[in-house]
Amino acid sequence: MEIYTIRDVARKAGVAVSTVSRVLNGRPDVSEETRRRVMEVVTECGYVQNGNARFLKHARTDFAAIIVRGRRSMFLSDVAEQMLSCAQGMKTPFLVKYIDEADDEFDTLRQLYAEKRAGGFILLGSRLDERSEAIRALGVPCVFATVDASRSGLGNASSVCIDDRAATRAMMDHLLDNGHRRVTIFGGNRYGDDVFARRYQGAMDSLHAHGMAFDPEESYRCLRFSLEGAYNEAKRYFEGHRDVTAVLTMSDTMAAGVIRALIDLGLRVPQDVSVTGFDGTQMSRFYVPSITTISQPVEAIARESVTLLCDMLEGAQPRYVTLDYTLLEGESVGPCPTER
Repeated sequence: MEIYTIRDVARKAGVAVSTVSRVLNGRPDVSEETRRRVMEVVTECGYVQNGNARFLKHARTDFAAIIVRGRRSMFLSDVAEQMLSCAQGMKTPFLVKYIDEADDEFDTLRQLYAEKRAGGFILLGSRLDERSEAIRALGVPCVFATVDASRSGLGNASSVCIDDRAATRAMMDHLLDNGHRRVTIFGGNRYGDDVFARRYQGAMDSLHAHGMAFDPEESYRCLRFSLEGAYNEAKRYFEGHRDVTAVLTMSDTMAAGVIRALIDLGLRVPQDVSVTGFDGTQMSRFYVPSITTISQPVEAIARESVTLLCDMLEGAQPRYVTLDYTLLEGESVGPCPTER
């Protein structure tokens, strides 16, 4: 008698192994047509799940953890909240661990794995650098949410993100199309391969395409993503740079801090200085002026991240999902003052 594996069932049904796993485990995120087709193949083949293997796998873990790097990020908090909502009803319970931007998320991961028996992780707001080798060493399933891990070489890491480089290029194009030529950028570390380095690269793509030079030592400010940090840095910067007509920031929080500083300096937004944000938080819509921003699909990021991790806990291979973004025009960007 021929013995069929889950891969045989997936091949015969024309679906992925992870889809077969979701059907067999009664997960709701499968269409009725797909569920019917898979179960027909299961019946036809007489496939039986390996209960012992499943017991051993689940005996290794009590929960999955979402590590949020950025306690004060409204965007990351929104995504984490949506993740917990998406995880309701899953067999593996989820918990959230918030850490500061300056903390090491990989140390936190190792601690939760060693001391709390966490069997899978979603890293939200993380960075990809040499420290991420901790994930390879542990061998646990991980999902980088908002960070592209497709080039990481990690065999146990999936990712869900937008194209940060293309999104920031689109935003810089928007400023240049409005006539701005003296643009300053407020962001994070511009080196490496994290989201902020990619956003910086996207801004440079736009400037180079327009034949414009950019001196990062003069016109780039690296700071923590807080209202107070952006406010204080913007006040210092604009006291000596009154010729700047636009600020591209890498978060809505930064944008709000910059706008407040400009107003306190007697400058108008956008009549004197235009300001852009990033993330599309609720605050960006209700701030005065409303903030022109890149909107990230919070619910989709959360849903895909939880689904990917649950699939990997069931033995699926890593996947890399890139979602669409939207440039939302608010009231914080206008024509360059010299163009009016």
